[in-house]
This record gives sequence, structure tokens and C-alpha cells, in this order.
Amino acid sequence: MAGSGVVIFTICSLFYLVSGGRWSLVVAESPIYAVDFTSSFTPSTTTQIPRSVPLLRSRAKRSPRVIKASKPIQLSVTSNEASLTKSTINLLESQIYIFYTTLTGSSHRVAKTLQEKLENLEDLKNKPKLLSLDDDLDDLEEYFLKTPNNGNNKNIYLLVLPSYETDSPIDYFLEHLKDTYQDFRVDKYPLRSLLGFAVLGLGDSESWNGEKFCYQAKLADRWMGKLGARRLFPVGEVCMKYEGEPKANEWIQNFAQLLSDDEPFYIDENDDVDDSDKEDSEEGTDDADTLVDVEDMGDIIRKSGTRGLAGNSTNEEVKQMVAKDSPTYKSLTKQGYTIVGSHSGVKICRWTKSALRGRGSCYKFAFYGIKSHLCMETTPSLACSNKCVFCWRHGTNPVAKSNWRWELDPPEKVFEGALAGHYQKIKQMRGVPGIQMDRFQEAFQVRHCALSLVGEPIFYPHINEFVGMLHEKHISSFLVCNAQHPDNLAKLQKVTQLYVSIDAPNRQDLKKVDRPLNSDFWERLMSCLDILRTIQKHQRTVFRLTLVKGFNMGDIESYADMVARALPSQIEIKGATFCGSSSANGNPLTMQNIPFYEECKEFVVNLSNELKSRGLNYDIAAEHAHSCCILMADTKFKINGKWHTHIDYPKFFELLESGKEFVDLDYVKETPEWAVWGSDEAGFNPEDTKFDRKAEKLKNKLAREEQSRQIIEQQKNF
Repeated sequence: MAGSGVVIFTICSLFYLVSGGRWSLVVAESPIYAVDFTSSFTPSTTTQIPRSVPLLRSRAKRSPRVIKASKPIQLSVTSNEASLTKSTINLLESQIYIFYTTLTGSSHRVAKTLQEKLENLEDLKNKPKLLSLDDDLDDLEEYFLKTPNNGNNKNIYLLVLPSYETDSPIDYFLEHLKDTYQDFRVDKYPLRSLLGFAVLGLGDSESWNGEKFCYQAKLADRWMGKLGARRLFPVGEVCMKYEGEPKANEWIQNFAQLLSDDEPFYIDENDDVDDSDKEDSEEGTDDADTLVDVEDMGDIIRKSGTRGLAGNSTNEEVKQMVAKDSPTYKSLTKQGYTIVGSHSGVKICRWTKSALRGRGSCYKFAFYGIKSHLCMETTPSLACSNKCVFCWRHGTNPVAKSNWRWELDPPEKVFEGALAGHYQKIKQMRGVPGIQMDRFQEAFQVRHCALSLVGEPIFYPHINEFVGMLHEKHISSFLVCNAQHPDNLAKLQKVTQLYVSIDAPNRQDLKKVDRPLNSDFWERLMSCLDILRTIQKHQRTVFRLTLVKGFNMGDIESYADMVARALPSQIEIKGATFCGSSSANGNPLTMQNIPFYEECKEFVVNLSNELKSRGLNYDIAAEHAHSCCILMADTKFKINGKWHTHIDYPKFFELLESGKEFVDLDYVKETPEWAVWGSDEAGFNPEDTKFDRKAEKLKNKLAREEQSRQIIEQQKNF
């Protein structure tokens, strides 16, 4: 490089240094360093770096000073320096937030007891607020990056945290704290504005003794301290098996005494923050000893080990997403899922059962020609980055922002396990009344795979390999994504049809409906729309709108803006389905939020008119009234006056195997008349038999009543 001076490039934890024309490598343990380039220096012929100056500086090891004293402490200073005075704080005037996470209910009970104990303190100014980390916090950054503004009242955070060996929501919370600490874009101590915090840990000392006992609570205590929060009270460690809630109540009583203590509490806003808690990756080292030649890089990498697919170093424990002994596993299997490996799932839907009995297929048959009894619904990732209010799983599946943190199953295991699980579910249908033998036999040859179900399929690191395995078996692929992973979307290879969920027309409504985990959720959505229009324009793309009354059925103009930005091949509009109570979801829906079919039709007509007024070539193509679902399509699919929204699947595989480039119009097929918008059948295949469950119940009831009447008459005559 021309000129002189020192230039430091940072790539992960490897630092290259150019000095005196010689390349060297600095190996540092810390994952992120902030380098100040604002200092100026005078150029010279050769720049020497004094050995007394460290090449890279680790975070300083500093201790917190939370002081109790009888009076303010005046620091002695010279007449030219400002005077620093300790400020008196009344803890009872603070706003207390009690956070908890729970799977079995124990943590909730203890947190509730803590809230009730503090509420009974005589001089407590503000009522403590009890919040679930799982359900009440849509965005962790609102509390654990920023802090609530309560005027002159400072905040105290109390955390009641269990420790689980299986993957649980607390893992996501700890990941957020760690990522915040390591994010160079974030202030070094974002939680320093808190008055203080304390953590009460609950665990099982018999099953998980030693370092495993209450280890997640201790991790939370450590990361909170590293983010600048003041520790008001030592972390509590309670064995719920042998000590139980009495031991937890003892910690609660002691903390309550701290708050109500007559002795004044003093803090200094200028105190250094303690971030010296033990961290394996940040042990102090002599930076001068880490200056090595680039030629030695290979030996260093081999000694330090490589990083796994899950993004964790080899000496860190990686959990399963859904372990067999976890509450998540029990909940999902109870709902009818077959868990494949440690992070995938498969389930047959009610339309598969309906098609096996000759009672009709779902909207995908009307719109695209897919018979439901030949369709497998699966996902290679049960984790999702949203907690949608209309989710069928009521928030029971795992969550994750943007990085894979679990064990990773190979695509072969996922593919074979999904097929085996699906066929096992089909076998269980053989004794159901009304099953048609020909369709039952056909169902053991899957011809289509819907990569939706639950979670986020595109989040699976080997999604392209998995889709490739489907295509090798001539199984078509419909992949649904929630527009929160633009990098994954850009890398996605050819699928039969690519869905993007568009659950709201603007930032405010999307946050209310999807409750996304990423704070930049709207920017991610916009990036995905641009990717559809550019990188993935060769795909057959579909917007998926799920209408929820009272949430996202307004602002037609903004929906049209999104269509204009992405230019999808087609647009599916479907009314949300009510799946029972979802109070555990934190934002429950009722039947009042489920739109009628006529309301969905009105929405679609208004959207169609708005698009036409802008010169965009979209029109209403097909419908499936039974699913409360309507399809709009680009008018390029209307060929010689006939809609061609169906897919020619043999043609798709022929084109795919040819290796040639092809687009959505190259494998289309005419839509049958019974599926076209406005037809008398409204999307129901006339070859199937309509089954009205309510009418059948009424019919059977009347038949039973008639039978009872006849028996009574016979007895009278006898």
C-alpha cells in the first residue's frame, strides 16, 4: 500500500496489520472491536509502533460501585476541577418491571408472588408491572436496548428465569442480550440508564447440578451487567424440586427489605461499569504476544478449531430446536405434528383427509391443479421470526431472529423423515369411514410438497439441497416465506412456486399483526419485495394476503404500492381461519376478527380496481369459496381469453432437467371453468361430493328423533 501509517482491517476475530511494508496477523479473542480512525498523525518515511502501545485494546476490566452510606461523599478535587457528588436515590420511587418466562407455570407463580409482595410495601410509589418475555414483549429492544421513559422515575428490572436443558424462549432472550453486547453499532452500555436489576433463578439441582444449576439465570445476570445495568442484589438460585417456592419467597423477602430499608441509597452516574464477568472469549492476553506472521495463520486456525454450521464455536453447547423431552415437542405432537429430527415437522391437513373421502380438495386444486391427497405439508424449520396473531400454533413453536443457533440435521434426514412421517399419518386414515380406496393407494406417492405448515422453511441453511431432493423425485415445491430473511430469499434456487406473506400494508399494521422479532422488520420486507422483482423474477411468485378484520383490511392504496414494487405473478387473498382460543398468543383473536366471504370479495374487488387505475395489469382469476380464498393474477396468464393459472407439472420438471432458463409462463395450464371467478361452482370440483357438516348433524339429529318416535309408537301399540 502506498504511503505510511498503520491500517487495521477487521474480519471477525482476525486482524491484519501493515507496518513497514510487512504483513502480519493479529489474533484477538474478542469478537468485535471498535477502531477510532479520527486521530490524526504526521506522515513520515517509516512509521514505527512503540511496543509500549497495545495494538488492540480489549474492554477494560472495571468494577461497579453501588454504595450505601450515611451521607453524600464529596470527592476531593483541585480548584480547577468540577466536584462530583453521589446522588441519593429512593428505590421506592422507581418503576419496577418484573419479567418472567415459563413453560410449566412455576416461574409465573413466583413472579406473581414477587409482584404481590412489592405491591404491599407501604411507600412504594408505582405499582410493579408484570411482563412475560414470551407473550407481552413484541420487541425485546424496547426494554433491553432502550428502556421505558417514566419521567423522573428510574426503572428497576427484576427477572424471574428458569433454566431448561432444552431449547426454550429464554434462549432467544439470552441471544438478544449477547448480540446487543457484541453489536458495534450499539452504545457500549445501553442499560446504564436503569437504576438497577436483580435476577432470581429457578432450577433443578438434582438433575442439573454444578454449573448447569440455574445456568441460564446466571447468564442473564452476567449479560445484564455487561450491558451496563447495576446489580442491586445477588442472583438467586432456587431448586424447585427440593426447596421450592419457600426458598424463592426468602429471596423475595430479602429483596423487599432492600427496597424499604431506611438507609439512603447512593449512586454515582459517572461510575465505571463492571463488564469484567468471566467470558471465555475475552480472557486478558498480552496483545504484543499475539502479533504473528500470516504464514502462521494455518497453524493458528487448526489449533483454535473451526466454527460449526450453527455459528457456535466447537466448545460451546448447541441445543436441539425441539428435543423429545421438551414441552414444545409435547405441545406440537399433541397438535398432530410428527417431529422430524430435531427441527423439522410434517402434518396432514384437513383437506388431505377431505380429499381421501371424496369431499373436495383445498384452494390449491382450484387455482393450480394440486390434488390434496397427493400433497405433503412439511417444514424443515419449526422456528419462526414472527409471532402472528392468526398463527395456528398459538405461539408454541420456537422463535429466532436471523441466525441458526441449534443442531443442524442434514437435508437427507429431513427429506426421508418427512416422507416417512407423512405416510405414517396416511396409514392411520385407513379405518376412517368414507375413505376411497383408489385415493388411499394414490396417497402413498407424494406428488407435491407445501413448504409452509409452521415456522420459516427458508430459514433452514440447506433449503436448496432439500428442494433439490424433492425435484429429483418429481415432487413439486411450493415454498412460503414471511419476507423477513432477504439474504436467504436472494440465494433461493428454482422452486415450482414462491410465496411471500404480505400480512399488512404498512409498518404499524404489520407490527400489530405479525409481531416480528426483528426491529428492522419493515426494511426486511421491502428488501424482499425488491428481490422478487429482480433476482427472483424468473420464479413464479405469489403474494399471500391473510385478511384479519380489525387488523389489516384497510389501506388498499398501500397494498397496491407493494404490488407495484414487487410485480408478483399472482396474488392470493384469504380470510383468516379461527382456530380456537389463542390467549397464550398474547393477542387473541375472536370470531369477530374472521371476515365473511362477502367481505373478502369486496376487498379483492377494491384492490383490483386500485391496481387497474394505476395501469397495472392484474385481474381476478379464480376463487375457492369453501376456503374463503380468491386469486388475482397478472393478465399475461389470460391467454386467448382463458385463464391459465394451473401448472403443467411434467413440463416444469422437463424444463428444470433441461438446464435451460425458463420463467413462469413456460409451464402454465388452463384453469377449469368450475374454478374461474364468478362460476356457479365457486371453485368446488363437481366430481367431488359436497359435505356440509352442520347440515349432516341436523340430518342425523332428525333421523334419531324420528327413530325414537317410531319406537315409542310401537311400544304404545304393543
